Amino acid sequence: MHLVTFHESGTERIGVLDRARGEVTDLARAAPTLPRDMQGLIALGDGGVEAARRAFDSGAARLPLEQVRLCAPLRPARNLFCVGKNYRDHVNEVRTPGVAGAEAEPEVPIFFTKATTCVIGPGEPIPARLDPTRSVDYEGELAVVIGRGGRGIARAGALDHVYGYTIVNDVTSRHLQKRHRQWFLGKSLDGFCPLGPALVTRAAVPEVAALRILTRVNGETRQDGAAADMIFDIPTLIETLSAYVTLQPGDILSTGTPAGVGAGFTPPRFLRPGDRVAITLEPIGVLENPVI
Repeated sequence: MHLVTFHESGTERIGVLDRARGEVTDLARAAPTLPRDMQGLIALGDGGVEAARRAFDSGAARLPLEQVRLCAPLRPARNLFCVGKNYRDHVNEVRTPGVAGAEAEPEVPIFFTKATTCVIGPGEPIPARLDPTRSVDYEGELAVVIGRGGRGIARAGALDHVYGYTIVNDVTSRHLQKRHRQWFLGKSLDGFCPLGPALVTRAAVPEVAALRILTRVNGETRQDGAAADMIFDIPTLIETLSAYVTLQPGDILSTGTPAGVGAGFTPPRFLRPGDRVAITLEPIGVLENPVI
């Protein structure tokens, strides 16, 4: 099931997307007892998913997709958790000659965060103009949305804590990332985290390892990777992170990017105003954003 947040008639609401018919079920009308935002729906767990499914199946309160504007499916309550260097081919393309350890695959997951203020929705412009170093890069990523929270989650049961999946473009200022010797500032500029277009529930993605990430810039394929190629899989990431941080419903965990980022080319191929970045990750959909 594809859950979405949309804007229509001056209000922002949640719904269920029917991709085949090009329609959105307005849950505020079809299931008025449900919460009006995605955080509230996630907090209801499986009961909320079933209520949304019944509303969708009823065929009531459907809006044409062209009548609404899709927003980021979820506005996280706290910083997004992200994973760096989680694909072998990406580790190789961004290695730094002469820096000890920079060429090695990480022995444990590398975590960092992105500020909530950088989240934007599908179709919203990526403001490259905010980066004074003009080194804006793209990173297409599969993101996990936590359903049932917890601390000390065992790997064997980690997927039971997953509510669903979405797409993240981990937009990055490469020069700021290097200048400050950490990743937070270079990855948290306003508008540097396109998210969406939908939150797909866990049951709709039975084989996560089979998912394929395709990133295109102006129609040219730059990234083509498979989730199966992660160095640390999703259960390992959840187990590692929750060993130290209590996860909460609605937390977003972005799982890393495959090779093909702009910084990996010689010379680098950074984003410029007028570019369009489209990340395809089925069955979630396409997250596309212009660059300004």
